[in-house]
Amino acid sequence: MEKSFSDSYKAAGVDVTAGYQAVELMKGHVARTRVPGVMSGIGGFGGLFQPDLAGLNEPVLVSGTDGVGTKLKIAFLMDKHDTVGIDCVAMCANDVACAGAKPLFFLDYVAVGKNIPEQVAAIVSGVAEGCVQAGCALIGGETAEMPGFYPVDEYDLAGFCVGIADKKKLIDGTRVRAGDAIVALASSGVHSNGFSLVRKVFNVRAENMSLPVAELGKTLGEELLTPTKIYVKPLLKLMEAVDVRAVSHITGGGFYENIPRMLGEGMKAVVRKDEVQILPIFKIIQKTGSVPERDMFNTFNMGVGLMAAVPAVQADEAVRVLRQAGENAYIVGEIVKGEKGVELV
Repeated sequence: MEKSFSDSYKAAGVDVTAGYQAVELMKGHVARTRVPGVMSGIGGFGGLFQPDLAGLNEPVLVSGTDGVGTKLKIAFLMDKHDTVGIDCVAMCANDVACAGAKPLFFLDYVAVGKNIPEQVAAIVSGVAEGCVQAGCALIGGETAEMPGFYPVDEYDLAGFCVGIADKKKLIDGTRVRAGDAIVALASSGVHSNGFSLVRKVFNVRAENMSLPVAELGKTLGEELLTPTKIYVKPLLKLMEAVDVRAVSHITGGGFYENIPRMLGEGMKAVVRKDEVQILPIFKIIQKTGSVPERDMFNTFNMGVGLMAAVPAVQADEAVRVLRQAGENAYIVGEIVKGEKGVELV
C-alpha cells in the first residue's frame, strides 16, 4: 500500500509524516495507561471502552473537560513539556471524582504550530502519567498541526475524561447539613489556574524563570511548572470510608467561586482563614504584585486543592484516611445555615 505523503501539504507547513512519527513515539506512553475495559489501541477513528457495570444498579456517566491554560507559556519558556499533560488530566479527572465517579478513560487534543514528534511525545508522556495517577486509560486523542494559527514553538493542550458512578452514590451537595466539617486537601502549588495574573506579577520571561528563590528551594520556573495534584485515588478511598456529602475542586475562581458549587440552597461554608496552610508561592505572589488578600482567595487555591464536606463525627476519620493515602489533610471549617456561599473568618 502506498504510504501517505504530500509535498504540497508539507510546503504549506503540515508534515503528515511527522504526525506518524509522533504516534510511534507515544505508543509506549499510552500502553502504560491500559486498564480493564480498553478495547482498542490508538490510531483508529474512535477509542473503544467496555465498562464493568457489575455492582452498579443505575450506572451514570460523568464527564469533564478542560485545558491547561496560560501555564503553557511557562512550559514554552523553559522548554519543558513532559508535565503539562498531568495538569490536563488533573483538571478533568479531579472534577469527575468530585461527583463521586471513578474515571474510566481520557482523550487529549494537542494543537501545534509545528509538529515536532519528540515534543508531542513528551506532552503525551505527561498525559499518560496523569492517567496512571488517576487510574484511567488514555484511549485516543488528536494532534493537529496548524501553521499560521499557532507560532511554530507553541501549542495548546486540552482533553476530556469520562467516569462512572452508581446513581445513588452521586455527590451533588444536596445532602450537606449544617454542622458538617470541611476537610482540606493540600495542593502542590499554583496548579493550573490564575496564570494570567501570575505572569503579570512576575513579568514572566525566560531569564527570570531560571532564578532560584530561597523561600521555595527551587527556581521560580520549577515552582510554577509543578503539576496539578491528582486527588482521584485518595478521594475514592475517602468515599469508601466515610460519608462524603460534597466535594469542591479549588480551581479558577479560588475559594469564592468553587466552594459554593458544592453546596445546596440554604447552606454556607465557613472557612477559618488562619487555618489555611498557605504555600510560600502564594505569599510571594501577593507581596510581589501587591495583590489584595480578597483577590488572592478569589483567584488561587492558596494551598488547598480540594475540599470535602463530611459529618462532624467522621471528620477525624476522614483526615486519618486521607493522610494514610499520602495526603496532607486537615479540618479547615464547617457548614452553617445561611445564604448559599462562603465566608472566610
